[in-house]
Amino acid sequence: MVYIGPLEIPGRLIYDFLHIFILPGFGAILVLVILIIWAERKIAGLVQLRYGPLHVSRRIGGALQLVADLIRYSLQEFIVPENVDKIAYLMAPALALLFAVIPIAFMPTAPGIAPPIYVEPNLLLILAVISLAPIFVIVTGVASDNKFAFIGSLREAFLMISYEIPFIISILSTAFIYGTLDLYKIVEAQSKAFLGVLLNPFAALVAYIAILRITGRFPFEISEAESELVMGPYTEYSGLMYGVAMGIGYIKLYVYTLLFSIVFLGGWLPISSTGNIVFDYILGNIILLIKASILMLIAVFLRSVYPRYRIDQAVRLGWSLILILSGAAVAWSLIIRLIIWR
Repeated sequence: MVYIGPLEIPGRLIYDFLHIFILPGFGAILVLVILIIWAERKIAGLVQLRYGPLHVSRRIGGALQLVADLIRYSLQEFIVPENVDKIAYLMAPALALLFAVIPIAFMPTAPGIAPPIYVEPNLLLILAVISLAPIFVIVTGVASDNKFAFIGSLREAFLMISYEIPFIISILSTAFIYGTLDLYKIVEAQSKAFLGVLLNPFAALVAYIAILRITGRFPFEISEAESELVMGPYTEYSGLMYGVAMGIGYIKLYVYTLLFSIVFLGGWLPISSTGNIVFDYILGNIILLIKASILMLIAVFLRSVYPRYRIDQAVRLGWSLILILSGAAVAWSLIIRLIIWR
């Protein structure tokens, strides 16, 4: 199936605006980040019997805690330490946030509709852009002139190399099965065969574990590690800037689970294009967001049941088991593509 491009859809600018600013863009990001933070607190409170999440404003589901956090981050004074590299200190979190969000503009999220920025090998472009975000986390720690922030940035560098490579390998190995680097065509191929998670479970497992590490979810919450490093690369941040820095991990989790849902879970399937742009846009995005939300809930649930890995344990796991599994994913893709699926 061919995309409906910019010249073929009346009101294309309206659709692009909705994609970027409403669904699945900034509006959906804001709502889902708030909900996933609330869910993380409630789940951890239930599993670990934490008094605060269970009993603060119980009648309204603990919503007052979210309001209190918003007021605190908004009104707290933002202090810039004297010895920091001010340009890098101020720009790095903003750039990390920007490069975490940009991939959404390249993602098809509904049947028959092109993303706002359509490039034929959009999977490669998305992988290239999201791989840049951790670099700015490293810059954040180095620019802060703080030993805890610097150690956190070094940990981020070690872990980024250990898990980004298997993640990219696993995604590309699945794309190889379908013979395309176009995300829309990957979804269409899954509608005619099997979902990516069934065709290559090795790749799906590697990709999801790598997502947990890249987004700093437990048991890979090692760069921040508040019990050891205060807040890792973000130790010297305060006020609204700290709130933004804290939210970057959740935003990356949202973007990565969207990509995972498209490549391995069939994106907007089981629906297909009906020719009604409004219906396809709304229903396709809702289905995709439901899949991504389930993956996000599983990720935050792990905080309640797993302790944090040590840096050496996590790096060893990445270079041994995870990398080996990504190699197995490539081998399995070759078998399917060249022997079974010909």
